Amino acid sequence: QVQLVESGGGLVQPGGSLILSCDASERFLHTNFMGWYRQAPGKQRELVAAITSIGSTNYADSVKGRFAISRENGKATVYLQMNNLKPEDTAVYYCKMVITATPTISYERPLEVWGQGTLVTVSA
Repeated sequence: QVQLVESGGGLVQPGGSLILSCDASERFLHTNFMGWYRQAPGKQRELVAAITSIGSTNYADSVKGRFAISRENGKATVYLQMNNLKPEDTAVYYCKMVITATPTISYERPLEVWGQGTLVTVSA
């Protein structure tokens, strides 16, 4: 079973930057979706940014112009560059990959895998 591990969260002051990384336990995955979600206390999990296998990106309105998602296909890694962070960005950030195949397995039904989450706290 493929596992995802996020890193890069932490405490940052308003206006600061962080880079989140999400690494899959296997390389050379075929994915049709990689995305970052976040869940703030008392709120529902929401999509922050997504990127498809052909590099198309999508962002929540609240982060457009401040966040950037990117991926390294060969490493099955997805990044989230977060700039000009605001207190309202405070949340646990989760990555998700939708995997269609690994080097040894082809899934008839794409496999949806989530990371365990990394906490981002924006505070003075």
